[in-house]
Amino acid sequence: MAAISLPPVPYDATALRPDWGELPAGLRAAVTARLGGPVAAARVATAGFTRGFAAVLETADGRRTFVKAASLAEQRHLVDWYAREAAVLDRLPAGLPVPRPRWTVAAAGWFALGLDAVDGRTPHLPWTPADLDATLTGYAEIAAALADPPPELVALGLPRLADLAREDILWWVEVAAGREPVPALPPGSRDRLPELVTLESRLPGYAERGGLAHGDLRLDNVLVDPTGRAWFCDWNWICRGPAWFDLVSLLITAHASGLDADALFAGHPATADAPPDALDVTLAALSGYLLTSAAAGPTSASPHIRTHQRWSGEQALSWLATRQGWETPQPGRLTTRQVGNRSAPRARE
Repeated sequence: MAAISLPPVPYDATALRPDWGELPAGLRAAVTARLGGPVAAARVATAGFTRGFAAVLETADGRRTFVKAASLAEQRHLVDWYAREAAVLDRLPAGLPVPRPRWTVAAAGWFALGLDAVDGRTPHLPWTPADLDATLTGYAEIAAALADPPPELVALGLPRLADLAREDILWWVEVAAGREPVPALPPGSRDRLPELVTLESRLPGYAERGGLAHGDLRLDNVLVDPTGRAWFCDWNWICRGPAWFDLVSLLITAHASGLDADALFAGHPATADAPPDALDVTLAALSGYLLTSAAAGPTSASPHIRTHQRWSGEQALSWLATRQGWETPQPGRLTTRQVGNRSAPRARE
């Protein structure tokens, strides 16, 4: 087995969120009315990278609802994400392992979304065979259902991954053009900037194909329930593009777990129509995106987001370097300088 690398902070301990009692009284009253009874227990989510409220709320009679909430004035981007997620989840095909929306409410200058509560946990790192098998099996079901998405879902005007790639994911080309400082790359990758630019440049063309992709498939957006079934959360980044893109972002942590991520990618049904170099192309793009995001400076998100972006970028580059036959990078020693002229990339929290 290859060497194992773990993130600096566990994925189930990255969030910094308000407690139920810290929300405005008017919002708590409105949410309580939707719940149908007073909140007897509130279990705040510890995974994720936003500062939005997120918790399983339980009433005295045992009914449980997962509630997300954000301030309209101070967290407008989160409000927009939650509203889009509600619309997406309401239109996803029936039977998929995704939480379903129950209600939305606006009160006291806040917006709240109520979802079915999934009785689950974040997968363990390093990945266990059971958790990984459940996640890959569940995603195969989702990818098959979204290969030909329902018209009502497409009608939401979902973004195209090809456009997102051109606008916000391809960053090595900015480094090569001198519009971004060159990251302090490890041995074996320091002279590979031309190859990184060439590889990432193919992503927009490849991303023109496919049905729909989750767009932000990471370990912390997966929950494994007591029966061993994997559930997929946080659908605000769904986009039109190939499902194999999701697999690359998910399997970065499989590579970090010392597993044969190449074989896991190649053997998944979502990669059946992937171009031969789709994995390398996506790893190149994601490594640049994550490493430049990590150097973007202060953020209103979790204080752990920059270190996680850096770690994830290092793992993506390590995986790519191994595949390309470059000298093996040393994850954990990669550093980046401050972002320069181009505006900081969107942080997918």
